[in-house]
Amino acid sequence: MSTETVPPAAEPAADPAAGMAARPRRNAFLVVLIALVAAAAALLLLMGGSGAPGDTSPEAGFARDMSTHHAQAVEMAFAVRDVSTDGPIRNLAYDIITTQSTQRGIFMGWLQQWGLDQASDRPPMAWMAGHGHGATAQSAAVSGAQGAMPGMASPEEMDRLRAAKGRDAEILFLQLMIRHHEGGVDMARGVVRLSDRTEVRELAQHIVDGQTAEITLMKDFLRARGAQPLPSILTP
Repeated sequence: MSTETVPPAAEPAADPAAGMAARPRRNAFLVVLIALVAAAAALLLLMGGSGAPGDTSPEAGFARDMSTHHAQAVEMAFAVRDVSTDGPIRNLAYDIITTQSTQRGIFMGWLQQWGLDQASDRPPMAWMAGHGHGATAQSAAVSGAQGAMPGMASPEEMDRLRAAKGRDAEILFLQLMIRHHEGGVDMARGVVRLSDRTEVRELAQHIVDGQTAEITLMKDFLRARGAQPLPSILTP
């Protein structure tokens, strides 16, 4: 009797094109999954809490406005990641996508736990009215709208970013995102001053620290490209 071993059948070669096509779907799924997990974790953390903020509270306004603010940052990061081949820029874009998508999930979880709607008829930044919100006036002048969230890119600026390619896209992204982060820092500092809820203050301070560090990094990236940031919207 023969004891010759039959070799296993060779596996089909991987199709590189198929892998490249699947990567955007995997990344999109990852972003959604992180946001859902973060929202669930936030709900579990806050279960049983009392004294939920009201619909017009600084906490509710911050959660809603910062969620909108983060959504634009994620869109901007996707725009540059799709056209840039620079590794550090793409890594920064990916970090912004994942971090701010996760935080949006937390904001939505807070609102749900507090029994509040995800959206409101109140104007943007109404929760900061009368509290010395330093960046709002300057950023509103940029966007042309009083009460606009600080640092937000205008529709025209977003169109320019979507149309830009290569180094031009990187420079415009960095300039817009630095200003956008400055607005996020201003909003987060505002709710730290106004809120007495530990979970809100801690996440807001995390945003201040993280986005301040990214502003420094992005300014370095701009200098390396021979470009300068837009005028700062933060008060000294």
